[in-house]
Amino acid sequence: MNNTTRIMAALAAAMPIFITAADANAQSTYPTRPVRILVGFAPAGPADMIARVVGDKLSETWGQPVLIENATGAGANVAGDRTAKAAPDGYTLLMASNAQIVINPSLYEKMSFDPAKDLVTISQSVFTPNLLVVNNDVPAKTVQELAAYSRSNPGKLSYASAGVGTTQHLAAELFKSMAKVDIQHVPYRGATPAIVDLLGGRVTMFFGNIAPLVPLVREGKLRALAVTSAKRFAAVPDLPTMIEAGFPGFEAVAAFGLMAPAGTPQAVIDKIHQDHVKALSSPEVRKKLSDVGMEVIASSPTEFAAALAAERPQWAKLIKETGIKSGD
Repeated sequence: MNNTTRIMAALAAAMPIFITAADANAQSTYPTRPVRILVGFAPAGPADMIARVVGDKLSETWGQPVLIENATGAGANVAGDRTAKAAPDGYTLLMASNAQIVINPSLYEKMSFDPAKDLVTISQSVFTPNLLVVNNDVPAKTVQELAAYSRSNPGKLSYASAGVGTTQHLAAELFKSMAKVDIQHVPYRGATPAIVDLLGGRVTMFFGNIAPLVPLVREGKLRALAVTSAKRFAAVPDLPTMIEAGFPGFEAVAAFGLMAPAGTPQAVIDKIHQDHVKALSSPEVRKKLSDVGMEVIASSPTEFAAALAAERPQWAKLIKETGIKSGD
C-alpha cells in the first residue's frame, strides 16, 4: 500500500467521526439567526394560528425571532414552492397542511415542486376534524337520514366548501361517492361566507372546521350530524364519527405540521423536532389549540411522513374518479 492509498484509507475511516462532530455542532448552535416559517394561507386561519402559537414558543427556546410569513396563492403552492427552493439550512420552514401536501399533487396538473421529494417532514403538529352540519330546514337528524333525503331529492341539495381542494370540499365529495347521492357544490372563498349562507338557508350542508361551528350548533342555529375523524372528538364527544354513521373508512381531517427543504441536515431536523414537541407539550399551547378545536399530535419525522403517504392514495383516487380540477 503506497502513501496515497494509506492517506485515502485514513480519511475514509475518519469521515464518520467528522460527520458526527459536524452534526453535533449544527445541533448545538442552531439557530444563530431568525427563523422564518412560511404559511400558505391567510392570516388568522388555522395554519397561521398554529404557526404563530408554536413560533412564539420556539422563539423563547431558541432566543431568536421566529418570523411568520403568509405566502398565499395557488392553493398554498406558493409557500410550498418557496420553501422547497430555499436554502436547506433550517432557517426557512413550512407550516404545511395535509391538503397542500397530499391533495394538491393530484388536484393541479402542473406544480413547480414535488412535495414528496423537495420537502422533508419534521413533525405533524395538530389535527382538527371537520364537522358535518346542516341548516335547520333539512329534516335529517342522522347521516343516514341525510343520505336518504338526498337520494329522494336528487340535485336539489347543495354543500358549501371553503374552496376547491380543501378537506371540506373533498369530505363532501367522499360522502357523495360513498352514499351515491347527487348534491351540488357551492365553493366559497373561505369558511366565513360559507357559514353565513348555510345559516341563511342558501346552501344545505357543510363539512366545516369544528371551531366556528360548535357554538352555532350549541345555540341551535345549525344541526351537527357527525365528525370526520377516525375516532370521536373530545370537543363533541356525543357526536358519532362518519365511520360509526355507516361509512367505513371515512376520514377527512385537516392536519398541519412543520416541513423543511430537502437536504436540510438531519441534526437540524432533529433539533427542530425536539423543540417543536417541547413547545406543543406546554400546557399553555395545548389550551390555546384545544380552545379552537385542535388536538396535538407532535409526531416524529418518520410518523409524519407515513401519515402523508397513507393519505395520498385515498384523495388521488377520489379526485381521479370525480374529475375535480384546481379551477373548478
